[in-house]
Amino acid sequence: MLAVTGGIAAYKAADLCSKSVQAGLEVTVVMSPAARKFVGTATFAALSNRPVVTRIFSSVEYPRGAHIELAERAELLVVAPATAHFLAQAAHGFADDLVATLMLSYAGPKLVCPAMNTDMWENPAVQRNVATLRSDGVEIVEPGSGWLSCGRIGAGRMAEPQEILQRIQDRFVSVV
Repeated sequence: MLAVTGGIAAYKAADLCSKSVQAGLEVTVVMSPAARKFVGTATFAALSNRPVVTRIFSSVEYPRGAHIELAERAELLVVAPATAHFLAQAAHGFADDLVATLMLSYAGPKLVCPAMNTDMWENPAVQRNVATLRSDGVEIVEPGSGWLSCGRIGAGRMAEPQEILQRIQDRFVSVV
């Protein structure tokens, strides 16, 4: 399952989705409300060849709640991009949208790919949240350095889709 949160790097999540499907993985995409402001659901539906899930309660498809039923079906949860907001939600157990709720209800392996401005990435609060997630057993794909949408060069770029896919294949292919 690919969970997309709201950051400009959501366009890279579309590429990750496409590359994952091409590699033979079955991808269900869930999106936070903020993610839908950057990339539309139609993009991910076309790339995954599946409906995109955006709400916790969709009575027709998921009568027990998407967070429950998707968590039971998934073999891996990848959050890409993972914003500073999402990292705080996940580290502190907040569940106010589908992506954050899935992070709590899914008991399997989790791969989180942060993406944000350099100052945000280097902020002690964000680094504490990342450390908490690591201590909880979440695997973090460190962001790279380079040109950021804020016009600066520095750390915070979401890892490249091919790197994330390689991590999925190297560490989790026996799971999926």
